[in-house]
Amino acid sequence: MDYKDVIANPDKYDFTIETLGSPAIDSPFQGRRFIEEYERVSFAVKLHELEPLFNSGRSLPAFERSGPRSKIFHDPAWSRAAIVTCGGLCPGLNDVIKNIVNVLWFGYGIHNIYGIRYGYRGLSPKCNLSPVVLNPDVVDTIHEDGGTILGSSRGNQDIGDMVDTLMRMNINMLFTIGGDGTLQGASAIADEIARRKRNISVIGIPKTIDNDLGFMEKTFGFDTAVLTSADIITSAHNEAKGAYNGIGLVKLMGRDSGFIASYASIANSVVNFCLIPEVPLILDGEHGLLRALERRFDQGKDHAVIVVAEGAGQDLFRHKRKKRDKSGNLIKNDIGLLLKSEIQDYFEDRGREVNIKYMDPSYFIRSVNAKGTDSIFCNLLGEHAVHAAMAGKTNMVVGYWSNTYTHVPIHLATLERRKVNLNGDLWNAVLGLTQQNVYFHNTVGGSNENTAP
Repeated sequence: MDYKDVIANPDKYDFTIETLGSPAIDSPFQGRRFIEEYERVSFAVKLHELEPLFNSGRSLPAFERSGPRSKIFHDPAWSRAAIVTCGGLCPGLNDVIKNIVNVLWFGYGIHNIYGIRYGYRGLSPKCNLSPVVLNPDVVDTIHEDGGTILGSSRGNQDIGDMVDTLMRMNINMLFTIGGDGTLQGASAIADEIARRKRNISVIGIPKTIDNDLGFMEKTFGFDTAVLTSADIITSAHNEAKGAYNGIGLVKLMGRDSGFIASYASIANSVVNFCLIPEVPLILDGEHGLLRALERRFDQGKDHAVIVVAEGAGQDLFRHKRKKRDKSGNLIKNDIGLLLKSEIQDYFEDRGREVNIKYMDPSYFIRSVNAKGTDSIFCNLLGEHAVHAAMAGKTNMVVGYWSNTYTHVPIHLATLERRKVNLNGDLWNAVLGLTQQNVYFHNTVGGSNENTAP
């Protein structure tokens, strides 16, 4: 997502938010300043990024600002809301559910709220899953638990069947909590609703632990994943230090983007090698990982800690048949087990003992409850989702940009994966803390190139 491309292609990057109609009802929500409809948050946050627009006569790419409106579209007395959680588990799901319920109930006086069970399955009559009635008592303590009280699943159901279910239930607000696949499904639902000329708001809440949705700086669950990963990296470091020529190898989540691996490596600066999908992973040769590890031991070090994102090095599996999960995502081959095997074989062939301690904490990390500021973030995302729905917005997801909550069209959020900028501050910090290029390039000060193996 390059700002130059966004500025040059306004048709491709359309920031317009769909609405069901003109809001005409006075909002009952109190205690916050109302946001005016004209308020915008600039996509470009640096002055030099805006220079191409100064004399072009074109408008600035900008998000609608999220928040309560003084006029709302849906009448609270007649409103019925549904909440669905889809995809893999992620810290904070229950926090989001809880605050959606509480803001609907206490902020807008809406008392008909339903939880759809096991993802989009619960909207298909073929699956025979009854909805859960939600209220503040039901959700009172769910934030203390990981997972989701509604259950989850991957894959879409028949769009027509799901819209039929919403209409039978007289739902006029659907909150979909999920990542790329979930949001694409939500957009398809919104399109079918529009085709039928029905007034149902479809609002997404961005759930991807990898933090890789486009046009948003952060998604919920990410901060908790980094925090939990740091403790696991400490364990890997202790294991490596406690063994002769010990190697602590930790595989973290990150299918297509290396944000968790990068942030966790900075948060716990005992990491010596951080491997992410954005950087090609080379095993063999003078500038490969195996020789770099050997070089580290040659320099008198008695251990090493490696953090690898699950999507790194997938081109090393050229002969593996590619499979997809029910959400349509390519199933990644296990880079952690491959590295463990390759490292072991490399040093055995050279008659050199190493002891590898391999950890794959993915399911543990994603199933814990949200912590600290992540929990706060989840609650605010839930609140802003309700405000957007009540204002009659649809086919959008709540975003976060330049420290402000925003409205993002689903087509923008799912257009392309957000990636680690290899020339940016984050990756430079990783290279500075790990000093991994010293071992890859065998130079005293390391390379100025922003590359890993």
